[in-house]
Amino acid sequence: MNYKTDIEIAQENIMDPISQVASQIHIDEKYIEHYGKYKAKINTDLLRDTKAENGKLVLVTAINPTPAGEGKTTTTVGLADGLKKIGKNVMATLREPSLGPVFGVKGGAAGGGYAQVVPMEDINLHFTGDFHAIGSANNLLAAMIDNHIYQGNSLRIDPKKITWRRCVDMNDRQLRNIVCGLGGQTNGCTREDGYDITVASEVMACLCLATGLNDLKERISKIIIGYTYDNTSVTVKQLNAQGAMTALLKDAIKPNLVQTLEHTPVLIHGGPFANIAHGCNSVIATKMALKLSDYVITEAGFGADLGAEKFLDIKCRSLGATPDAVVIVATVRALKNHGGVSKENLSNENLDALEKGLENLLQHVDNITNVFKLPAVVAINAFPTDTQAELELVERKCKELGVSVVLSEVWAKGGEGGIALANKVVELCNQKTKFEFCYDMNDNIEEKLNAIVKKIYRGNSVILTPQAAKQMKAIESLGFGNLPICMAKTQYSFSDDAKKIGAPKNFDITVRNLKISAGAGFIVALTGDIMTMPGLPKVPAAEKIDVDELGKISGLF
Repeated sequence: MNYKTDIEIAQENIMDPISQVASQIHIDEKYIEHYGKYKAKINTDLLRDTKAENGKLVLVTAINPTPAGEGKTTTTVGLADGLKKIGKNVMATLREPSLGPVFGVKGGAAGGGYAQVVPMEDINLHFTGDFHAIGSANNLLAAMIDNHIYQGNSLRIDPKKITWRRCVDMNDRQLRNIVCGLGGQTNGCTREDGYDITVASEVMACLCLATGLNDLKERISKIIIGYTYDNTSVTVKQLNAQGAMTALLKDAIKPNLVQTLEHTPVLIHGGPFANIAHGCNSVIATKMALKLSDYVITEAGFGADLGAEKFLDIKCRSLGATPDAVVIVATVRALKNHGGVSKENLSNENLDALEKGLENLLQHVDNITNVFKLPAVVAINAFPTDTQAELELVERKCKELGVSVVLSEVWAKGGEGGIALANKVVELCNQKTKFEFCYDMNDNIEEKLNAIVKKIYRGNSVILTPQAAKQMKAIESLGFGNLPICMAKTQYSFSDDAKKIGAPKNFDITVRNLKISAGAGFIVALTGDIMTMPGLPKVPAAEKIDVDELGKISGLF
C-alpha cells in the first residue's frame, strides 16, 4: 500500500490564519507578533499580565529509541488533537527542530502522518530565526573572548583553558577541532578551538530555562568561559558581554505559535539544550501554555531515562510545576527490536522477542510510577503489522504493574485516533499525585550521579575517571555542588553502551568529564562517546531534499 509522505499530507492541509488559532485560547491581539500568515510570536508580557490559574500538564516520553521508531512527537500532537475532539481546551508545546538532524538523519521533526504541526517546512528550516539568534549570541561571546586576549588580556585568560566554543546549526564533524588565529599577529592569538552544534550551546540552555529577559541576562552573565593562568574562573560578566548577548535574544525568548493539521494551538520554542537530548521546549513556553489552556501536552526527548528524567529533575525545578500525568510511547516493532529482532524482521509476529523487549518498557514505567510517583499510561503507537496476540501481551504485562495500555492510531487517523488516549489522560489528570524528585539538591555530586544510575538506569554505581573526580572537587570548591545533574549518555540504552539494549543488568556508568554550566544552572556529566558536534551520515537526508521553481519543498519527512 502506498502512503502519502508527511510533507505531502502537510502541504495538502489548509491552515487557519494564526490570529484565528490564537483566538481559540483567547490571546489578546496586543500580544501577537505576526511572522507571516501562519506563524506568530507571543509577547512574554502576557505572562506578566495574566491572572489565570495553571491547567493540567501532561508529559509524553518513550522507551529507549530504536531504528524501528517510537513516535513521541506524533503521539504528542495526536493526543492534543484527541483532547480537542472530546471538547477540551488544549495546547501542545514542542521543541524547535535543529537543522543538523533535519539535513542529517531525521529529515524533519514536526510529527508524522495525520498528527503533525504546520507549516511543517518552515518549522523544520529557519522558522522565526531563534536558532540564528542563539548562534549569534554564542559567537559574539567567542569573538569578545579572543578580542579581549588580543587587546592586552587584562583578565589574564589562559588561551589553553578557554572552555567556550563557537557554534553552528549544522552537523559538521570537520569543525569539531580547529586551529584559529592563523596568519600573523593582527589575526589574533593562535589557539586550538572547536565548534558545537547550536543546540548544544549553553546559550540555548539559558534561553530554555529562563523565566524572562532579566533572568536570561542574569544566567548569561554567570556563564564560565574559561580560566586564568592561575586557574580562577572567568565569566561573561567580567567581559561585559551579557547585555549585548541578551539584546540579540530579545525576540528569540518569545514563544512561537503555530497549529496542528486540525488547528489545535501549539507553542514551539527552544531545543534539546546543552546536548542532553532533552527534546523539550522552553520554561517560558510551558508556563504560557499552562495559563492559556486547561491541558498542556509536552514532550521530552529520547527514552524516559534521558528526556523524562531531565524534564523532572531539571526543568520542573525552574518551571515550578510538575506533570499531572505521563504518557510512555512504544511500538510493538521497537519492543521486538529490544528483544533482539533485526530491523528487517520486525513485521513478523514474535511473542518471545516481544516479551524480552518489554523489559525496557516496564523499567521506564516503573521509574515513572515508583521513582517519580506519577500516574502513567502506555500508548502503543499502532502499526499495521501489529498482531492481536502481540498487543494483548503488552497490555497484560503493563496491567501487572497497574498501568493502562491504550492503542494510539493518531498517525493514520489524527485526533480521531487519539480519543481513547485522551480519555485515559483526562482520567489520570484527576488523580492526586505525590511527586518526588530522583535526588535531593543538597546531595553532593557523586550522590546525585549514583541516584540516577541506581534508581533510573538500574546500574550498580557511577565510576568517575581521575579527570572527572578532579573536576568534581573543583566544581564543589567553586560552590556549584548543589546544582542538578545533566547526564549526557547514549539514548539507545539504559547503560552507557549503545549495544546493551533491552534492560541490561550489572553495569557501571563511567563519567569521563564533569562540566559546570553555571549560567544554565546544572552540571553536565559526559559518559561514553557523547559529542557536542555530530556528523552527517553516509547518505544524509539533505540529498533527498529539493525545491521547485514555485518554492515547493519536497523530501522533508
